[in-house]
Amino acid sequence: MGRDSDTGGQTKYVVELARALANEPGVSQVDLFTRLVRDPSVSEDYAQATETLGDRARIVRLECGPDEYVRKEELWDYLDSFADSAMHFFTLSGRIPDLVHSHYADAGYVGVRLTHQLGIPLLHTGHSLGRIKRRQLLAAGMADETIEARYHMARRIEAEEDILANAEEVIVSTCNEIEEQYGMYDYYQPERMVVIPPGTDLDRFHPPTAEPADAELRDEVFRFLREPEKPLILALSRPDERKNIATLVRAYGECAALRDKANLLIVAGNRDDIQELDEGPQQVLTSVLLDVDRFDLYGKVAYPKHHRAEQVPEFYRLAAASGGVFINPALTEPFGLTLIEAAASGLPIVATEDGGPQDIIANCRNGYLVDPLDADAMADALIKVLSDRETWQHMVQRGLHGVHLHYSWEAHAKRYLEEVRPLVEEATPLSRGRLTRRPMLYHDRSLFADLDLSLVGDPKALKKFVEFIRAHRKCASFGIATGRPLESALKELKRHKIPQPDVLITGTGTAIHYAPQLTADQAWTNHINHLWNPTAIKRVFRDIAGLERQPKGMQNTFKISYYIDPRVAPGLDELQSLLYQNEQAANLILSFGQFLDVVPVRASKGLALRYFANRFGIPLERILVAGGSGADEDMISGNTLGVVVANRHEEELSQLVDTGDIYFAQGRHAAGILEAIDHYDFFGSCRIPEADGPERAA
Repeated sequence: MGRDSDTGGQTKYVVELARALANEPGVSQVDLFTRLVRDPSVSEDYAQATETLGDRARIVRLECGPDEYVRKEELWDYLDSFADSAMHFFTLSGRIPDLVHSHYADAGYVGVRLTHQLGIPLLHTGHSLGRIKRRQLLAAGMADETIEARYHMARRIEAEEDILANAEEVIVSTCNEIEEQYGMYDYYQPERMVVIPPGTDLDRFHPPTAEPADAELRDEVFRFLREPEKPLILALSRPDERKNIATLVRAYGECAALRDKANLLIVAGNRDDIQELDEGPQQVLTSVLLDVDRFDLYGKVAYPKHHRAEQVPEFYRLAAASGGVFINPALTEPFGLTLIEAAASGLPIVATEDGGPQDIIANCRNGYLVDPLDADAMADALIKVLSDRETWQHMVQRGLHGVHLHYSWEAHAKRYLEEVRPLVEEATPLSRGRLTRRPMLYHDRSLFADLDLSLVGDPKALKKFVEFIRAHRKCASFGIATGRPLESALKELKRHKIPQPDVLITGTGTAIHYAPQLTADQAWTNHINHLWNPTAIKRVFRDIAGLERQPKGMQNTFKISYYIDPRVAPGLDELQSLLYQNEQAANLILSFGQFLDVVPVRASKGLALRYFANRFGIPLERILVAGGSGADEDMISGNTLGVVVANRHEEELSQLVDTGDIYFAQGRHAAGILEAIDHYDFFGSCRIPEADGPERAA
């Protein structure tokens, strides 16, 4: 906790939420999914595949991306793999969750993929939002190009819009979040948002007792102070510029009356040497030290270097026992967990007027809101709290009452379950029943390819590919995934003398058929109908310049196909935004630079492929997938054995180079696929299932 900006109070909130929900009757299991990390710079705990949080609650860590710790902004290229690994975990456990609750935009991206595959409700909590952060960074003077390079903000905001389009409910901590933050998004649906304030652990955070205080911690603080008997002004946060510690030190340093009344205690993470910290924390802490010197605050300000996580409640109680006050001067505060912890510990509070503290102060009536950039107002509010002992006592009592009434974890968990139970009861999870199929379909691996840009185009290589497939049909199933309608795909297969596939994914993932009788998967059809409103989508795109409907034969019930002229038509982001603004959720899939397919949010080649893999029990790591256009991206991404043929359409799929897990073939068309089969040694360890005995090597 507190290692960097990825591991602050909101991460703690997620852990405590999992524990609180697991304690509620009727909840059988809570799994908190995160990334497994093998890195000597962090604790060995993060390399544990599972970790118990208590009865019926655990952390599950999945392999995703490189071994080492990675900032969340750099995880985007690995999230498809994370989603695939989560699905694999469900398969192995033999159990599907009743709902998925994602936290932050990156987890929301994964949550959308899981809810599309499983047909279960998605809940989401944003904690902080990309559009808000981008606006703040621009206001702070950071260039747009720098923001994009450092934070990948476009991908984050796109994911957030997609999350809002697909989440059954968005859980927020304050009313302020709904209007002031989510209101900036195209897919703003306040009726789907519910305020459930988070709780705090009232066993850990409580007022001072008759028991002696932590002597080690008290000595560590008091060694800085000439008059340790004075009240303490406590600030506790990460050393992050947004926490605005610099303005607090300036407010204290410039106000003689405040310096006379109280000492200042700044708890800002742990450090051995400031110069060894990352650039951001290094700048914040250096600024604090320089201001202590500038205002000559030696003997009045304590800034301990180290503390343990279990000592955090003692900081609050130390300040409360001194008759002090807690301050959160952050530039913006989505919620303000430290304010609840302080109130539960018997401290009045002064807090930023931006964000969640508005609700906390309204519920607890135990302090004041201030402009975080107004040092004079900050000092005045602190003096007001500290000047009248009777007022101080009233604030303490109101704060304790308000926390117990509004912010206990038990109350939060009960309110949460009241909201989600109807969603779970109304959900129709994707059927797992099996159709009757010929035994040879039950292979231990599969090979899928797109038709038009991947498989056909080189007759000589295609002939060799077909021979290769025929030779291994007892070992591996063969599939085609194409944007063509079924009839058109069958004609193309016949024209090129390609044997009938075991599975045909057509219409850009909107239909699945199985050999030998081309049996349609009706469960898939029912599944993708979710949120699909083709009439409304056609109306939104009706008069868009550069879009022209393709012939009727290229359309189907779940696919609206256009020719798109990129010189005239809006970009995909703008078209997606138009759908969001009209409260329509759909996938926009561009291929060959000129074909635009609009399909249901639960449909795509990649989602259909994963549905097939799950129903037949074939691990994604044993499915080789070949593609060459943008329509193939989510099929190739993730845990599949992906190959991009050399003749891919222009620069489509070029972004997949950065993931490092996808093979870019030198060969074109079928030759590129054959090259990938050799690269992955795809058939080298293939197993042939036997009807009444063990598997044997091919």
